[in-house]
Amino acid sequence: MTVPGTNSTFVTEFLFAGFSSFGWQHRLVFFVVFLTLYLLTLSGNVIIVTIIHLDHHLHTPMYFFLSMLSISETCYTVAIIPRMLSGLLNPRQTISFQDCATQLFFYLTFGINNCFLLTAMGYDRYVAICNPLRYSAIMGKGACIQLASGSLGIGLSMAIIQVTSVFGLPFCDDFVISHFFCDVRPLLKLASTNTTVNEIINFVVSVFVLVLPMALVFISYVLIIATILKIATADGRKKAFATCASHLVVVIIHYGCASIIYLKPKSQSSLVQDRLISVTYTVITPLLNPVVYSLRNKEVKDALGRGLLKKANLHLV
Repeated sequence: MTVPGTNSTFVTEFLFAGFSSFGWQHRLVFFVVFLTLYLLTLSGNVIIVTIIHLDHHLHTPMYFFLSMLSISETCYTVAIIPRMLSGLLNPRQTISFQDCATQLFFYLTFGINNCFLLTAMGYDRYVAICNPLRYSAIMGKGACIQLASGSLGIGLSMAIIQVTSVFGLPFCDDFVISHFFCDVRPLLKLASTNTTVNEIINFVVSVFVLVLPMALVFISYVLIIATILKIATADGRKKAFATCASHLVVVIIHYGCASIIYLKPKSQSSLVQDRLISVTYTVITPLLNPVVYSLRNKEVKDALGRGLLKKANLHLV
């Protein structure tokens, strides 16, 4: 796991502490539960992307962003959960230095991409409710592609900054990561040098990718609520808010979990607590996207019904 140096031993592999403190019975239960949630997440997101692609009724900006979010969530879970499942079956399994850097890169890229896609979805709802007459002009195909590309671009650039910052540090002797995947804070704790500058970089990036999107979404919803309250009929207000409800639920849980982990002061940081919240953030939250948008959204349910009916008719012919 290590390579002897002149005065110290340099780490070439890491070992996840993860769930190693649990007995094999508990780990087996976790494996079954997490594998089930993982498969549900993958299948749910694939179904959403397929429905949106095939049903022309859903070829709108809101569902374009939803399909982009589903693809991003799928890539995000693929970067983390397969190795986590493998670690549950084999707690002594190591990850190479390069693979750890790769995992962190994709985790950050798609995690940050998700944050800004949710912001773009909030902006879409703001335009639809507060400026409906200009909606088609403002949220054209070009604008949607630019917003989605910008989200991914920010994710890529922030991931490069973070990965370069963390893996530019020397890691000597200590190779056990107090987590079940490669994340910034647990890795910084292993570095064999002062990490103050790196912690500042991590905090600044965290503020930029969490506080900024949250502030933009908050402003969007303040304006949305103000507009909805001006609608004369109760039925009109209910219908307007229903178009935002699914997005709002996902936003609160997504930003809430991420903020607890990444914006918490170092003095209050508990790796055990962060690990528990990370399970929610990496395993459960990605499942909410397909569940919330399929169960709470009439248009998606109607599109799924039309797709099943069309398939049934084809079999009958």
